[in-house]
Amino acid sequence: MSDTEFPKTGLLRLSSILAPAGPIPVSKSTWWQGVKDGRFPKPLKLGPSTTVWRAEDIHALIRSGV
Repeated sequence: MSDTEFPKTGLLRLSSILAPAGPIPVSKSTWWQGVKDGRFPKPLKLGPSTTVWRAEDIHALIRSGV
């Protein structure tokens, strides 16, 4: 997904963030460990089985060089 296709605002599910659909080339387990360690943004829980991230936080992560 190119930068022009990746949303600038809104809420994103993990499948939109991680490769191959998203811009972050890490596995789910690496992502969740990074969230736990504070390397990756904290998610928002919308419900018992719905977790999302702010698009702005993901753009900030990309700009930081991850």
